[in-house]
Order: sequence, then C-alpha cells, then structure tokens
Amino acid sequence: MRSPEDRGYGRHPMASVLTEPARTVGTPPTPPQRRRWAVAVLGAVAVVGAAVGIVVASGGSPVGAPPSRLGVTENRAVPASVLDIPLVNQNDQTTSLGAFRGKIVVLASFLTSCQETCPLTTGAFLDMQRAVDRAGLRRQVVFLEASVDPGRDVPARLAAYARVTGPDWPLLTGTPAHLAQLWHYFGVFYQKVPEDNPPGIDWQTGKPYTYDVNHSDGFIVFDRRLRERFVTGAAPNVRKLRLEASLQAMLDGQGLREYSHPARDAWTVPEGLQAVGWVAGRAIAPVN
Repeated sequence: MRSPEDRGYGRHPMASVLTEPARTVGTPPTPPQRRRWAVAVLGAVAVVGAAVGIVVASGGSPVGAPPSRLGVTENRAVPASVLDIPLVNQNDQTTSLGAFRGKIVVLASFLTSCQETCPLTTGAFLDMQRAVDRAGLRRQVVFLEASVDPGRDVPARLAAYARVTGPDWPLLTGTPAHLAQLWHYFGVFYQKVPEDNPPGIDWQTGKPYTYDVNHSDGFIVFDRRLRERFVTGAAPNVRKLRLEASLQAMLDGQGLREYSHPARDAWTVPEGLQAVGWVAGRAIAPVN
C-alpha cells in the first residue's frame, strides 16, 4: 500500500480517501475482505509529554498513551471549515462536529447496512460507553458514528438502527457532498461496490441489499478543543464481549469470522478506553 504522500493527500495517517463513489484510490481490498478497507497506520507521531502520559487528577499516576502498534498519537487542530460541515442526526436535527466542542469525542465511520465490522464497532462503543458511565464521565465523553452511505442512511433509518441495536449517542448523516468533505479531511476511504451474490438481507426492510460500501475501519479521538489526539485504522476485537443479539444478527459469514477470529492488529475495548482516558486525563476501567 502506498503512503498518503504517494496518493497526493499526505495530511493524515488513516490512509486513502474517496470522495466520489465511482473513483478508486490506492489498492482495493482483496476478495476475502472486499467490504473492509485495510487501513495502514503509519508509525507513531509523538506529541510533547506523550512518553510520560497525562497525570490522573484523582490519584497522580500517569495515563499512558495508546501503544504505537495501535495507532497514532497527535495534536492536530481541525479547521472551522471541517468542524462546521452540516450534518443531521437520527432525530433529523441539524448539527456538526463543532457542536460537540467542550467534550471528548470518539468518532467512527459506519453504515447501517454493514454486515461485517460496523456492528462490531457499535458493540465495542456500547461497552466503552458503559465504562465511561461508570467512571462518571458521561457528560464529558461522547461517541459518534457518522455514515459513509448517504443514499440509505437517512435520519429515520439511523433512528431505527439505534432502536434495534442500542446506541443512544448521535448517529450522523448528511448530503453526499458534506459527508465526502468530512471524510476526505479525516482520511477515511469509502466506495460504493456491488453486493455479494447471494445478497444479504436488509435488517429493516427484509429485502435483499442492492449494493455495499467499502470503507475504512478505526476511530478518532478528539480532545475538548476538538483537536485530533489519536487515530487508528484497525478493526475492533470484541471476541470477549457479550455482543448484543441484534448486532450479531446483522453479521454475515465474514462478519462472524471477524467476531470470532479478530485480526492480530485489532483494538480491544480496554485499548480503546486507554485512548479515551489518555485524552481525558484519567484512567477508565473496562466493565467486562
């Protein structure tokens, strides 16, 4: 896989970007992973003080930065032009990334029609949120999932996904142009591709899917000033979690394999909580 500089973008470690469904950037996924874009994380970017961590307010012990094998630590300002991109949540309310200033934000790309990694990411976020709640940080940390499938992910479908699977955090969508602008900046690849044969069955309509979307895995953590502090392109490892039955039901054969046999570089919930705790300045213990 070529570096971002070779692709002509060069500003972010999360790999290639696609803003138009008809275009392909970089090398497409191999057939066994045709829906999941394998993201190369390019080394650790050190920030001042990351080696010693942030001192925990409650006890004085350091919260270590996430390991470099997992992703990249950074301290990158996000321009207002990106923070102010109009988005819409599952309640059909207009919002933006900038609306969450003052909170620690954990952002992932997803689509409600995904049958592989996205249900696992939602399951991991649910478990992370339980840990955040138990740590008393509910008002300080917000999880966000933003779509890469504006054609299907209208607010009503996002709301149905939330009811079925359990998230109470904002699920975001927008116009194709606005989502392309958002994900282009953050280096998230996505591309509309043909559906498998035989096709999967839509959990909401009961009808066969007519297309799928390849996209990057991983998540980004922003601090309270909405500066990017950590980014990973790895898929989640939720093998040890009691994944909600509704999420398991969305998985196809590949998704079940990812659930039972996660990739070697996949991130676990404790590692995700370490990234959030590092930015929050205090340890967050996992629930499970």
